[in-house]
Amino acid sequence: MVFDPHNVDLTTADPTEVVCYLDLSSNDYNGQLGARISAIFVIGFVSSCATFFPVLAQRAPRLRIPLYVYLFAKYFGAGVIIATAFIHLLDPAYSEIGGQSCVGMTGHWADYSWCPAIVLTSLMLVFLLDFGAERYVEKKYGLCRDDPEPIMASGVEAQVQVHDGQRPCHDHDHERRSLDRPKSHDKQTKELESQSDYENQTIERSFRQQIAAFLILEFGVIFHSVIIGLNLGVTGSEFATLYPVLVFHQSFEGLGIGARMSSIPFKKGSWLPWILCSLYGLTTPISIAIGLGVRTTYNSGSFTANVISGVLDATSAGILIYTGLVELIARDFLFDPHRTQDDKRLAFMICCLFFGAGIMALIGKWA
Repeated sequence: MVFDPHNVDLTTADPTEVVCYLDLSSNDYNGQLGARISAIFVIGFVSSCATFFPVLAQRAPRLRIPLYVYLFAKYFGAGVIIATAFIHLLDPAYSEIGGQSCVGMTGHWADYSWCPAIVLTSLMLVFLLDFGAERYVEKKYGLCRDDPEPIMASGVEAQVQVHDGQRPCHDHDHERRSLDRPKSHDKQTKELESQSDYENQTIERSFRQQIAAFLILEFGVIFHSVIIGLNLGVTGSEFATLYPVLVFHQSFEGLGIGARMSSIPFKKGSWLPWILCSLYGLTTPISIAIGLGVRTTYNSGSFTANVISGVLDATSAGILIYTGLVELIARDFLFDPHRTQDDKRLAFMICCLFFGAGIMALIGKWA
């Protein structure tokens, strides 16, 4: 029997049919093509600028970006990433494929709580990749995890004192005894060269440890940006509200991406940070353009769209939850043996973190 929404007996109707009818929406595109086209350029420009700023502050010391401006960008961005995971990804994922949604009540989707399972799987896979990269670098360079040694930093980041908390395994007593012996000029020269090589190796291994986790983070954020761009291109009456909200939304996310990237010790002259910044900045504009291309046919409320969007949102939520809590908060505030002891600076960093999370959570009311 075909479900008739105009003639429903709630005592006998299948709840799944009712929910699926309520979830289903038609294509809501209502014109305003010029404003939607402008969103491609406005969001692309503003989000790119926000993404590039922390990287420029760290890699271009001649700009003389004040330390507290850099700290604000870094920890505000960290708060944004965490709020994005819970408010902008996890909650929509439950709405799209959770147990009370049309997808979650249909077929094998109803057999298990797939939404939290996808989040958990994503989170554990990110942990496994992160740990695997960490362990690979430890074995490759013969590192111990005690007696932390600072890595070399440049620009504003040097003032924040970023460290990797590791050093090569060797006999400390033998090293101390060797320090007491007189050294020849040649021996001193060799030791200086050896120290320089060690510092270069330290930067290289720190880069290898951090780049994998960052690429996973950007991958998760890009998933989210694709869905946002498509929806902005086809949304109806909400467009007037969604447009300015997404300008801030994408800018704040870009700030988080750029802040995380600024902590990675890329080699001097490397184009990789600029490429990665550009990749994020271009993702949403391209997605908006695609959305405009299918603006009269794409239905964001269809069963298939909900499945794809829900799985991507749940996957991205797991990635950002792990990255935000472990890579951004725990690593900087709890497990960094060289964390600053300046209470004023610490209070400022925490306030920025909470401010970023709060602002991004508030934006979740509209987007």
